[in-house]
Amino acid sequence: MSSSDMFGLIDRRTLLAMGGLAAAAAIIRPAAAADLYGPKAADAKSGGTLNMGLLVEPPGLDPFHQAADARIRLTVLIYQGLFYESPDGTAMPLLAEGFDLSSDRLVYTIRLRKGVKFHSGEAMTAKDVAYSYNYIRDAKNGSPGAGDFAMITAIEPTDELTVKITISAPNAALPMTLGNKYGGVVPAGYFEAADAKTKLNQASVGTGPFKLAEFKPNSNATLVRNADYWEPGVPYLDRINFVFVPNAASLLVGLRNKRIDIATLARPQDVKQVEGVAGLVVERKPSFNQKAIDLGAELKPLDDERVRRAISLAVDKDEIMRASIGGLGNVIGTMVAGMQESWGVPLDKLPNQKVDIAAARKLLAEAGHPDGFALTLTSIIGYDWMDAAAVTLREQLGKIGINLSIQRVELGVWVKNFQSKQMGFTFNDWATVPDPNLLFYRHFHKAPEGADFRNWKNDKASALLDEGRTENDPAKRREIYTRYQQVMAESVPTIMLFSADHMVVRNDKVRNYDQHPTGWYYGLARAWIA
Repeated sequence: MSSSDMFGLIDRRTLLAMGGLAAAAAIIRPAAAADLYGPKAADAKSGGTLNMGLLVEPPGLDPFHQAADARIRLTVLIYQGLFYESPDGTAMPLLAEGFDLSSDRLVYTIRLRKGVKFHSGEAMTAKDVAYSYNYIRDAKNGSPGAGDFAMITAIEPTDELTVKITISAPNAALPMTLGNKYGGVVPAGYFEAADAKTKLNQASVGTGPFKLAEFKPNSNATLVRNADYWEPGVPYLDRINFVFVPNAASLLVGLRNKRIDIATLARPQDVKQVEGVAGLVVERKPSFNQKAIDLGAELKPLDDERVRRAISLAVDKDEIMRASIGGLGNVIGTMVAGMQESWGVPLDKLPNQKVDIAAARKLLAEAGHPDGFALTLTSIIGYDWMDAAAVTLREQLGKIGINLSIQRVELGVWVKNFQSKQMGFTFNDWATVPDPNLLFYRHFHKAPEGADFRNWKNDKASALLDEGRTENDPAKRREIYTRYQQVMAESVPTIMLFSADHMVVRNDKVRNYDQHPTGWYYGLARAWIA
């Protein structure tokens, strides 16, 4: 079966009716470069430097070992996988041109794009692709994305521009997995050098439209145009300077005085301050993001499901959303807003979604905490929405006797706790690509197949995730993930609060920037300055 047989046959309505990303060959669209990263501008002017303000600084720019979403937002412009995560839920060929799938759906023969060069000037070949993905999937190398590739049993080049990937069981999400969140294609043997990881913060070795010129912690990261980029004529910008600013007030000042050309804002009070300002444009975009509370079962008494359910019944999601971002988002249950239509369960069909203080107190008493207990919430410095949300959550949990204290930590500290599965009781802020397997499996499947960051260790949920990953029929696949979401809502390893819309503020001279629903900055590869 060739992927090209399905090109152009499926519109968005049909895709949604089928339950999102189709299973048999992971519905993909043609490798039309004009569709990648956003719309290609017909009247673009090349050149210039764009300054983007960032409230959250990436801890590093290593796409193989660094898990933070703040890193992914930038590195998608530097490193590339085989496929691109289209906002409509399709996996579009990126470094791939297409693939053939064996009749048993276990072998993908992927044809690679011709004429691709690394930032070092070397030509990309199938050997580089095999090396890169084999490195990611080897758990000994410490990639946080290793679990996403656990189903792969072999990756091998068959000629200079063809790679064969064999998997242990059918996987509906494989093309989307070979995207841009973790890793990317780098020259074969790159990590054999002792200082290879450190060097990724100094010089890039990707294939993306931009190359790393400078990364100065607490200051800025600068990318420059890749003159050897495989798509002719793009990117349009010569340089992108990501400026790390200490707070929202500084960001607003930079936007008003034109030192910052573009930024994303989260707090409604910040958006209101720039609405109507001459020369600034405010745009609201949909999101695959979630703001959540994670309940790590390694921390007592969160190991007791009754306690987790009680906390969920005390949380007023709408009140937290209004306090932290106003009305600039959507309350969610067990699915990010941008995927709710195709994969989500209605909130009124899920348990533990409505506030019920009496039921929460009863559960705590049954768990041996009739008078409540003390609990510490972790929030991340630089994520401004968490500050207001923490105060509101403390008031809500106080109604069931939980005395909540708040600790704020740097993102790097939080990521280390996350990777070591010592999350405790914490806010989280992360985006997914539009497939439920990639949203749920690595995060919530028990070890060793999944990372199970919250130490949930739920056998029923893990079995459903295995079933959903391998199921071919789209309707059955959706039904499986519906059952999974019921289990998650009942057991409460996490409380998904809301998906915040992306609020983009740009100088009116910045043209053709399309914010990707993940929050990643793909659109800068298509942006230009008038």
